[in-house]
Amino acid sequence: MNILVLNSGSSSLKFQLIDADREEVLAKGSCERIGLDKGTVTFESTKLSDKETIANDMADHEKAMDIVFALLLDKEKGAISNISDIDVVGHRVVHGGEKYSKSILVDAAAIAEIEKLSALAPLHNPANLMGIKACMKIMAGVPQVAVFDTAFHQTMPKKAYMYALPYEYYEEYGVRRYGFHGTSHKFVAQQAIEYLATKGINKETSKIITLHLGNGSSMAAIVGGQVIDTTMGLTPVEGLVMGTRCGDIDPAALTYIGKTENFTWSDADNMMNKKSGLLGLSGKGSDMRDIVSGIEEGDERCQMTMDVFAYRIQKYIGSYVAAMGGVDAIIFTGGIGENSAKAREEICKNMGVFGINLDENCEIVRGEISDLSVEQKGKILLIPTNEELMIAREAKKLI
Repeated sequence: MNILVLNSGSSSLKFQLIDADREEVLAKGSCERIGLDKGTVTFESTKLSDKETIANDMADHEKAMDIVFALLLDKEKGAISNISDIDVVGHRVVHGGEKYSKSILVDAAAIAEIEKLSALAPLHNPANLMGIKACMKIMAGVPQVAVFDTAFHQTMPKKAYMYALPYEYYEEYGVRRYGFHGTSHKFVAQQAIEYLATKGINKETSKIITLHLGNGSSMAAIVGGQVIDTTMGLTPVEGLVMGTRCGDIDPAALTYIGKTENFTWSDADNMMNKKSGLLGLSGKGSDMRDIVSGIEEGDERCQMTMDVFAYRIQKYIGSYVAAMGGVDAIIFTGGIGENSAKAREEICKNMGVFGINLDENCEIVRGEISDLSVEQKGKILLIPTNEELMIAREAKKLI
């Protein structure tokens, strides 16, 4: 079964064509700057020795999909001979609200519901829908599956997802914690639980904490494969310190800054999402590599930024251990989690109280599960995430 996996942004479109039976990537790429000047398309396939980059302006997502299909069907470098070789399309959709706790087949009613939920994810759901509608127009009759970032977190109990705001805001507008990065958390959680089972840890009672750390970062507390809490909230701003997002703050700080700086709500939203986090604290950049480089050069603000980043995660680990009544493993994934040894080292300080210690001399095998822990009570695991494969698995299971 060939599954085309799409992740549509407002001006971008990432794609992978996956042989879901063998779980092999046949082709992948991205379309950038859709609707803007100087658009580019990157493409890789099993027939190419290296990635190709093509300059190509795209007026909209439908035009971008035309280019994607032209590349996939190309006789010399493509991966299929006919569009009918694609059995299903799996779409990443960021927000599924309370309605969707699992993946769904997309129909007119689902599109209408996803459009309603755009109020909760105005930067993401409309863009996700652009990809869905483009495919439905070009690939009439081919099943379209929506896989929601929020779905995996819908097992949270009410005590974990409710905000202490007037209850009518939850009833009328759905204001509550939802959580995001669900496909990533689910993928690495499943991998971790299977691995821990080989070490004698019961799947049904396993207690793990997944750390998806990248430009956007979030954590989840997972018992027996079910999420009981996660750090992101109504939106992806809450929780950890991220590349340009602030994470947890006193909401009254916005009122104070707004009055002092004469901010509008739009200004505040822009500040929290695009000017804060690693970038705002360090003044150096939003990439963890910039922070580590600054530390090595003796930059005190970069060191402070790392301290804040790691400390926030440590506090959440402690609270999740308390909520779960213990922990069997802490899982690192995402761009920072998989690649920044410095960040992992700082985060794992003081974890010995939970019987978990980082082995600084451990061997990391790229693309595989790596055990980073000194043999004690709990594990520290590095597990590469694969959200596209998770979406393909969800689509295949549904079909």
